[in-house]
Amino acid sequence: MKVLFDCRYTRLVRHDGISRYSAGLVGAFAKLHPVTMLISDERQLAMLPDLPWVRIPAGTSALEPWIALWINREKPDVVFSPMHTMGSAHRRYRLILTLHDLVFYRIHTPPRDYSWYVRLIWWAYHLSYVPGRLVLDRAEAIVTGSHNCADEMSAVRLTRRPVTVVHPGVDSSGLPARVHSAARTLIYMGTFLPNKNVETLVRAMHLLPGYRLHLLSRIDDETRARLSAAAPADSLVFENGVSDERYLELLRTCTAMVSACRDEGFGIPLIEALASATPLVISDIPVFREVGGTAATYFAPDDAEQFARSVLAIDTAEVWDALSAASLVQAAAFTWEESATELLRLVQTLPPRNRPRWHTLRSGRRTAQGRALPRQS
Repeated sequence: MKVLFDCRYTRLVRHDGISRYSAGLVGAFAKLHPVTMLISDERQLAMLPDLPWVRIPAGTSALEPWIALWINREKPDVVFSPMHTMGSAHRRYRLILTLHDLVFYRIHTPPRDYSWYVRLIWWAYHLSYVPGRLVLDRAEAIVTGSHNCADEMSAVRLTRRPVTVVHPGVDSSGLPARVHSAARTLIYMGTFLPNKNVETLVRAMHLLPGYRLHLLSRIDDETRARLSAAAPADSLVFENGVSDERYLELLRTCTAMVSACRDEGFGIPLIEALASATPLVISDIPVFREVGGTAATYFAPDDAEQFARSVLAIDTAEVWDALSAASLVQAAAFTWEESATELLRLVQTLPPRNRPRWHTLRSGRRTAQGRALPRQS
């Protein structure tokens, strides 16, 4: 069985969530079954495992609706995409699409790094569930990263296709549990979109004298100025993007990984913190309960005072050391190996390829729902 894996959303320098999901999952899958990567830029190979690859147009290209015309040339049996927007017109293979969350149906804010026309399409696509249903139902199966998202999809009847949960994973580092220190350092890894609710973390710094909050992701000048004005002087550190080495250094020395997110699909940084034996102080939303389990401390998303109290409550040697040990146990539930095994099981049990409702017979007649029209004598 020939399997192609869509890696076109891999970043060129630093991973984001989709990029890290792609690289981690394709690497683990390749250990179980041969796979060929689809890329759009050869520079992406520096961020991907050493595997066979084919270059095709980018996923944000205007050619995307007809991308199957390029993929068909490789004669695959199955194509897996870590996105739900992959074009499927004229395909000759079975297709698995991934929907990570329903956040953009609620906030209607397109990613800023896309071109204006892609942002416009993205915005229009999420105005109702109808476009999503049409896209997802053209695939044979749908993957999502959390049981919470699977439940949300079911609640709004977003697809008639079977939905399989394939969690993001984390590389097994074998790191030991940490011991409490007086670092008083908090870290946040994520974007600054409205659903991320970083403002609650920033406001809480007034209640956490002596603590510093490191904001790790790239940030524009306007957002930086706004957040700086809401926090005490010198309480925020804007890393503006970090290397993997700097990220691990911060994970292994901080007091906690924090997030006040109101709406999320999963949260890969959370399991990266767990695998680094770093406690979590995170908002009490269903998907974070799924990820953090009993190894995290939770607070109401918009309650800055409760967040501050939660940080202070864990910052004692007895409580902190116990949470650090529990973090490693919780992280063991999220491995790329287990995720790849679940994906392979899905690939091997896919139903036959979907056919259009109408298709042309050799005689020029058409069938409706598989029933041939009678020939005329």
